[in-house]
Amino acid sequence: MADSKLHIAVVGGGIGGLFAANALIANGLRVSVYEQAPALGEVGAGVYITPNAVRQLERVGLGPAVEKWGARVGPHSHYFRHDGTPIAPVQVTDLHGWNAVYGMHRADLVDFLAANLPKEIIHCGHRAVGFEQRGDKAVIKFANGDTAEADVVVAADGIHSELRPFVFPPSKPVFHGTISYRGLVPRERLPDWPMDRWQMWAGPSKHFLVFPVRHGTMVNYVGFVPTDEEMKESWSAPGNPDVLRAEFQGWDPRIGQVLAQVDKCFRWALYDREPLPTWTKGRLTLLGDSAHPMLPHLGQGANQSIEDGMALATILSKVDNAAVPAALLAYERLRRERVADVQRGARQNGLRVDSAYADLKQRDAELAAHADFRKHLYAYDVVKTAEIEAKALG
Repeated sequence: MADSKLHIAVVGGGIGGLFAANALIANGLRVSVYEQAPALGEVGAGVYITPNAVRQLERVGLGPAVEKWGARVGPHSHYFRHDGTPIAPVQVTDLHGWNAVYGMHRADLVDFLAANLPKEIIHCGHRAVGFEQRGDKAVIKFANGDTAEADVVVAADGIHSELRPFVFPPSKPVFHGTISYRGLVPRERLPDWPMDRWQMWAGPSKHFLVFPVRHGTMVNYVGFVPTDEEMKESWSAPGNPDVLRAEFQGWDPRIGQVLAQVDKCFRWALYDREPLPTWTKGRLTLLGDSAHPMLPHLGQGANQSIEDGMALATILSKVDNAAVPAALLAYERLRRERVADVQRGARQNGLRVDSAYADLKQRDAELAAHADFRKHLYAYDVVKTAEIEAKALG
């Protein structure tokens, strides 16, 4: 019989941490969220939400919010060569034909995830700096001098997680020699842009991506370019729009049409990590980028963190305090192999769309064949597998 009073402390108020809190509460558990920033918020950039995550957002009552704030991406989505020559359609349905792919503004997603939580459970200005376990409790220490006690601690504090070293020895993130320039253009400045599709242009050593966000009122763009400069991983470093425009000079004129409207953009260095052999130690476990930072080339970073949160909530809802360490190991077993596959798949797809191929016909054929992989990726339902793991715990 589950103990409805089980208390989980979630460290990190980004997409992964806030969704986990929603899922835990929806499963009858008590939650506290600790965020190091003085207020919750996200930089102005888009995120791609796919059916494997949408079904979890619906389960916690956020389906209407997804529909309100997202921009549904439809069957006209396409890959192109850098000059605009069509390559192949982009898969936007799962194995069952369900089309629930949305472009979304990160700030909107964070806002409605937070708005769905009781205000009193969110504690900003709390940067975790220490962790210890005392029998059947876990204790977090914060830089401001506060401490917090819980039955479970979930580290959802990102690629530079302060709590990860309490689970696994520190390792260096892997820099992939690429910077992405990203930003948003209001729809009124691109009145003829089609707002019902995701479009990518794949060219020599770089690629360019455009999809709608905020219910079709904004165009999100990302330009991926190679660099020898290993900059700090950041969502908010300012970029130079003129440098971005120069990188894609001579490409499909549609890209120039978007970039002509860019006044400011952000630069983001692309890092991931090698898959970790373990995510859990006692009553502490990792979630999202703290466990498995991945390249954005499958659009799965946020989606996999949402899967993590639902898996964790499903399993913890079935156990009492004494069984927490075993439950966290079950969560790790369930998630580690899947996200490692996605991490590796994102690396491979990055090479593909940056045309690291002598034969572009082979690349184009692989992009066309990639539809089957995405169908299976999107069809996965983490709750079904989590319930099997939970049942095995007895």
